[in-house]
Amino acid sequence: MYINVLVETKVKANDMTFTYHADSNYKENLIGKRVLVPFSNRVVEGFALEYTTQPKDYVAKDIIKVVDDETILNNELISLGKFINKKYLCSLIYAYQVMLPKALKANHKINYHAKKLTYVKLNDKALTSDIKIRQQLEIINFLKANDEVLKSSIKSKSSLKKLIDKKIVIEYEKELYRDVTSSYDSKLIKLNFDQQKVSDEIKKSIGISKTMLLYGVTGSGKTEVYIDVVKEVLKRGKQAIILVPEISLTPQITARFKGVFKDDVAILHSSLSDGERYDEFRKINRGEVNVVIGARSAVFAPLKNIGVIIIDEEHSESYKQENNPRYNTLDIAMERSRTHNCPVILGSATPTIESYARAQKGYYDYLELPKRVNEKKLPSVSIVDMRNEIRKGNKVFSEELIKKINDRLQKKEQVMLLLNRRGYSNYLTCQNCGYTFKCPNCDITLTYHKTSGMMRCHYCGYGTNRLEKCPSCNEKSVREIGHGTERIEEEIKSLFPLAKVLRMDADTTSKKGSHGKIIEAFNKGDYNILVGTQMIAKGLNFPNVTLVGVINADSSLNIPNFRSSENTYSLLDQVIGRVGRADKEGEAIIQTFNADNYAITCAANHDYKDFYKREMLVRKKLNYPPYCFITLIKISSKDFEYGIKEAKKISMFLKGKLSTTTSILGPSIASVLKINNNYNFQVILKYKKDDKLYTSLNNLIKLYEGNNKIKVELDFNPISL
Repeated sequence: MYINVLVETKVKANDMTFTYHADSNYKENLIGKRVLVPFSNRVVEGFALEYTTQPKDYVAKDIIKVVDDETILNNELISLGKFINKKYLCSLIYAYQVMLPKALKANHKINYHAKKLTYVKLNDKALTSDIKIRQQLEIINFLKANDEVLKSSIKSKSSLKKLIDKKIVIEYEKELYRDVTSSYDSKLIKLNFDQQKVSDEIKKSIGISKTMLLYGVTGSGKTEVYIDVVKEVLKRGKQAIILVPEISLTPQITARFKGVFKDDVAILHSSLSDGERYDEFRKINRGEVNVVIGARSAVFAPLKNIGVIIIDEEHSESYKQENNPRYNTLDIAMERSRTHNCPVILGSATPTIESYARAQKGYYDYLELPKRVNEKKLPSVSIVDMRNEIRKGNKVFSEELIKKINDRLQKKEQVMLLLNRRGYSNYLTCQNCGYTFKCPNCDITLTYHKTSGMMRCHYCGYGTNRLEKCPSCNEKSVREIGHGTERIEEEIKSLFPLAKVLRMDADTTSKKGSHGKIIEAFNKGDYNILVGTQMIAKGLNFPNVTLVGVINADSSLNIPNFRSSENTYSLLDQVIGRVGRADKEGEAIIQTFNADNYAITCAANHDYKDFYKREMLVRKKLNYPPYCFITLIKISSKDFEYGIKEAKKISMFLKGKLSTTTSILGPSIASVLKINNNYNFQVILKYKKDDKLYTSLNNLIKLYEGNNKIKVELDFNPISL
C-alpha cells in the first residue's frame, strides 16, 4: 500500500505530501501517526495523512518505521490543521506541530517513552501444591493476599525468577502516568438566581454551534457557572474544554474542577514537564478523561465528543499565538464548535471591544452577571494624581497608599500591589554623560535585575553584569532609572520592615510549580503583601485581600498601540476585582499621571459599558477594529537598507493587487527597530472585505520563499502594531 506523508522542509512547498510505500507488515491504520521516512539524503519524521495509489512516474521509497502505536492526529485534527493552513497562510506542517506536545511532534531527535513499572501476580491456573521451598511459598502466599504487586517489592529475586520460569507467577508491565500534582477544592456552592439563569441559557445551547459572550463583573461567580454547565455536559455523555489565559490561574481553577470532577480532569499548560504533557495528551486521546483545563494550546485537546468550549478571561492577549502559526484561540474554538455542534462560551469582566460589539450586534448571544455573588459591593476606588505627589517628594508611593497599607497591616489583612514591569529598574544611565546601557542585539534598553546583579534584554535574553563605571566617560555616575517589581518589593520592605512581602513575576515563577506555591503561600496568610505584574490581576481569589494598589497605571496607557486604552481598562478593572471578594469590603488606589483619562476613570467607576461607548468613538474615527480587519505584514532583515527597500516593494506589490477599498499603510519601522540583530519593518492592511486578499498574500509569501536575506511573515488581526 502507498501513503502520503507530510514532512518539514525549508520552504512553504512543504505543504506538499510525499508518497511512500508501506509493505504488508504494516497492517494497522497508519493515518494520523508519525512515520520515519527517507527524504533526500536524510531520515526525517513526518505525519501519515492519507492512503493513495502507486505513483506512475517514480518508484516510492519504503517507510522505515512507524513511530506511534496510537493515532495522534485524528480525522478532526487533520482537518483542523488544513483550516489553520488556509486561514493563516502558514505551512501545514507547522499547523500540526503546534497542536501536539513536544514529545509527539514530528522530530525523530526527540524521543519520549511511556513511564512503565513491572508488576507480578499469581497465575490462577497454575498448580502450587508441589512447591516446598519456604521463600517461594512466602511469595505465593503474599501474592494470594494481594492482586498485584511491584516486582521490585519482592525481596527474594532468585525465588521470584524461578516462580516466573515455572509460570506460577506472571510478570507484566503497566504504564504509569506522570503525576500532575494539584490541590482539590471540593466546597459546594449553590448558584444564585443570576448564575442559575445564565447556566440554564447555556445548557439550552448544548448541541448547537454558537458563540455566547458571558459578561460578568469580577467576583460574580463565573467559575461556578462553568462547573454547573460542565456537569450537564458530562451527564449528556459529552466532554468539555476550559481555557484560562495564564499559567498562574490554573492552580485555583484546576483545584475547583478537580474538587468536583476528581480524576476526570486533564491539565495542559506550558509549565508541565515534557513527560507530563505527553502523558496528559495521551490520557485525553485514549478517552480516559472528559474534562480538559489548560492554556491556549489546550484548545487542540483530542477529545472526540465536545459538548462545550469555555474561554475564561477571553480578553487576554495570551490567547493569540505570537509565533508561527499566529492563530487566535477563538478562531480554533469556533471551528471545533462547528465540527462538534457545541457552544463556545467567552467569559470576562472586561470583554474585548470586538467581542462586545459582536454581542451587541447579535452575532454572539449575550449573557450577563451584573452583580457579585451574595450581593457584595464592588470595591471603592481612589485615583491619586502623582503630579501632586511628586511635588511633595513622593516619587513611587503616594501618602494615601502608604497610609492604607499601614492600616491593612494593623488589621491583619492582605495587600496586593501591581506594577506591570519586572526587574529592579527600567534601565541604567550615566548621569555625567547621558550614556544608556542598551542590548547589543536589539534596539532596546537593558533592564537591571538587582537579585542577580545582571542587566538583561527582555527581547533576546542577552545579559551582562552591571557596571559601576560608565564605559563612555569612565565616571562612577551610573544610576538606576524607573522602577520594576523587584525594586517595589525592596522599597516596601524598607517602609514596612515587619511585613512579609512576596513577589510574583516572570523572574520568581520560572521554576516548575512556582506559581502554585506562591498562590498557596499567600492564600494561607504566610505573607501580608503580594507585589506582582499583570499575572496577579486575573482570576485569583484571596479572601483576606482588602486593598489593591496600582503603581504607575500609565505604563500600559503610554504604549503606542491602538489597544492601549482597552488594555489599561482591562488590567485596572481586573486587578481592582481581586479585592473585597469575601466578607470584608475592598478598596483600590490607582496612582497615575493621567487622572482624567477615560480608561482610568471608567475603571475606577466599574463602568465597562461607558468605556465601551467612548472607545468605540475613538475606533470609528481612526478606523480600527471592530470597524475593520487588520493584517500586519512583518518584514525583517539583517541588512537595514535591503530590508527597507524590500518593504517598499511589498507595499507597491500589494497596491497593485488588492482592492482599492483596502488601506495600505507603510512601510514603516516596527515598534522596536532591531531585535536579535534583525531590523524590523511593517506594512499594515485595513479592510472590511477584500476578495483578493488571500490570493495576493499567498503570492507575496511565495515571492520570498528561499530568500535567506529577508523574512516576511503575516499576522491576521494582530493584538498590537
